[in-house]
Amino acid sequence: MSPGLAGGLSLRWVVVDPVGLTARTRTMNHVEPSSEWVVRPPSPRLAPFVDRYIGYRFRVHDPGLHRGLPAAHMTLIASIGPSIDVVAQADPAQSPDSYGCVVGGLSSRPALISNGTHQEGVAVELTPLGSRALLGMPAGELQNTSLELADLAGSEGAELWQRLQAAAGWTDRFAVCDEVLGRMVDPDDVVSPELSHAWRTLLGTCGNATVSAVAESIGWSRQHLTRRFGTEFGLSPKLAARVIRFSKARQMLASTPSFITLAQVAAACGYYDQAHLDRDFTELAGCSPSAWMAAEQVPFVQDAEPARA
Repeated sequence: MSPGLAGGLSLRWVVVDPVGLTARTRTMNHVEPSSEWVVRPPSPRLAPFVDRYIGYRFRVHDPGLHRGLPAAHMTLIASIGPSIDVVAQADPAQSPDSYGCVVGGLSSRPALISNGTHQEGVAVELTPLGSRALLGMPAGELQNTSLELADLAGSEGAELWQRLQAAAGWTDRFAVCDEVLGRMVDPDDVVSPELSHAWRTLLGTCGNATVSAVAESIGWSRQHLTRRFGTEFGLSPKLAARVIRFSKARQMLASTPSFITLAQVAAACGYYDQAHLDRDFTELAGCSPSAWMAAEQVPFVQDAEPARA
């Protein structure tokens, strides 16, 4: 459920690394509206559980709706200023809500987020392997669910949001994340080695490893793997593989030149053909790839890949 962007933006890609700041600027169409992405790895204490922080800030002329799509990371996004307004949850049984710092598990359904003319915040790319360590529960308990972090983590969840409001810039904001999340994390509360291996195998093969092969690699039956994996992560191994493969396809669609065809994307991501991609995308995103590209003219927060100097 990462905040999205409207078209016609002046994009400023900024990368923050542990030793300094490097930047590359690219302009698209107008000086304003504008969008800024800032990327930095977490502290070593958090690195086994969080892949990176992504700071975002954008302004647009008109408010709109953004489709939050299934991804291989859990949702953990802290707004700075305006709230994150989810108007249609991934689980239709959950009511729309607004969040200062939203947390959620893996999902196989889209959500709809209302974007105002100004959105700003920090997305924490929390892996499902880090849910126990950071949140004290398996990712499966949060599947298709959105919660306010303070309701789940108590005072430290509230502190994270409050201190981010006052932090002066991205360096300070990421330092707040390192400090508060670093206090929350229990590095000894980890996923079992077998399930960790299963998840990493699916991720490393972009969802193209078979469930039977993964089960065999850890010495479990397919049925036992499916049961344990679903309890831990909230999705079956087969569905998780589809979400991972879908995420790769979505990233390619958001970043590849227009002359690259859907059939080429399908082949690169391991789909049988374009029809297979269309079916999977429609089921997971709620619309076809073509319809999504027409509506979402710029990348998701998760798709931001600035060049590193």
